[in-house]
Amino acid sequence: MASPPLAAVAAAAAGSGGEASSGSEETGAAPPGRDLAALFEQAAERLPALLPAASKEQLLYLYARYKQVKFGTCNTPKPSFFDFEGKQKWEAWKALGDTSPHQAMQEYVATVKKLDPSWNPQTTEKRGKESKTAFGGPVVSSLYQEETIREEDKNIFDYCRENNIDYVTKAIRSKKVDVNVTDEEDGEGQTALHYAAACEFLDIVELLLKSGADPTLRDQEGCLPEEVTDCKAITLALQQHTAGKT
Repeated sequence: MASPPLAAVAAAAAGSGGEASSGSEETGAAPPGRDLAALFEQAAERLPALLPAASKEQLLYLYARYKQVKFGTCNTPKPSFFDFEGKQKWEAWKALGDTSPHQAMQEYVATVKKLDPSWNPQTTEKRGKESKTAFGGPVVSSLYQEETIREEDKNIFDYCRENNIDYVTKAIRSKKVDVNVTDEEDGEGQTALHYAAACEFLDIVELLLKSGADPTLRDQEGCLPEEVTDCKAITLALQQHTAGKT
């Protein structure tokens, strides 16, 4: 599945710094102590205006460092696997480990400077009430807008998440889809059956089972499809299907 950009992100951002998985951002010379903290806050205020120039990876990179500065090492439970955006945020923060707040601030400021080389912190306007920082920085809802995936880029996993049974049916009938293949983009070894079960879409679960989906396949965490759902009807359908095959 293609990794789509955020709705407000320009495609030209590819290849620039600030990747979520990178720890090699150039920090340059940054002032110590209170000066760096003030510069960090100014960078957080500047970010909303730079959204069109930032990639999703850069936003996750910045999000993680903001959290590291404000809350320290990640100490929250991993979101459920069908909270796709929440997982990405958590993983980006968790990956920082014991990174010091000082380093996180340096990397955050350096990334904002890369996004806007002309940014001059000395001329940054004072923060108004409307720009009060919150979860991950100012105007965080703008940072993590709903992803827009072009229709032609969608696959069976996207259709399962959308509860689009018509397109799941078409994908299966095209015979170009292996219903037991795992989602490589997800990175957790989940099949379409895992997705449909977790999202509690019983009709799609039943369709996948009739089309040869294997309910005994486990994801990378060792979970069966029946173990990732809270829907009793889906759990029963999966267990009955498994029992009928033995």
